[in-house]
Amino acid sequence: MKKGLKFIGVLGLASVLFYACDQKTAENQSAATSETAASSGDYKIAYVYTDSVINKYDYFIKKSEELTDKGKKFEGDLQSRARGFEQEVSNFQQSGGNMTPNQQRAKQEELMKKEQNLVTYRDNLMQELSVDEANLYNEVYEKVQNYLKGYAEAEGLDLVLSYTRGGSVWYGKESLDVTKSVIDGLNKEYGQAPADTAK
Repeated sequence: MKKGLKFIGVLGLASVLFYACDQKTAENQSAATSETAASSGDYKIAYVYTDSVINKYDYFIKKSEELTDKGKKFEGDLQSRARGFEQEVSNFQQSGGNMTPNQQRAKQEELMKKEQNLVTYRDNLMQELSVDEANLYNEVYEKVQNYLKGYAEAEGLDLVLSYTRGGSVWYGKESLDVTKSVIDGLNKEYGQAPADTAK
């Protein structure tokens, strides 16, 4: 009986010691967390409206216009080819009755092949424009990111957030908004770049 009580006493003492140690660890973790939170208050943070930075960046505007012009040129070329094909189909419909069945079949096959080539040509043009657009966005994001590194260092910023509708930032004080300053800086840098590097 005494051994049983002694064992229960030892278990009780162990529980008390374990609980005390666990409380100490929790207090230490809590202190470390509040210390991190306090030091994070020392960070200097700003944000930019991403869409505004991109859409008002002169380099992006210029390259977008070039891409639009290329798209219009492709569209004109495609329409010209389509009109030529439609004319050929129309001619066949009018004069096809004068052909032998073998000639009609051969002409139909030729027209089907031309139609398929026209569709393939259109798809290739659209794909080229899509790749050009993706490359432009990648290039612009890289230029903005590189500029922001230097901007952040010059302004003593630790973090520059991207503010987009539906993004992870829901609110920011207006005093933290550096969008205009970044746009002005990007455009100034672009305007001062030598002509061959500004392409």
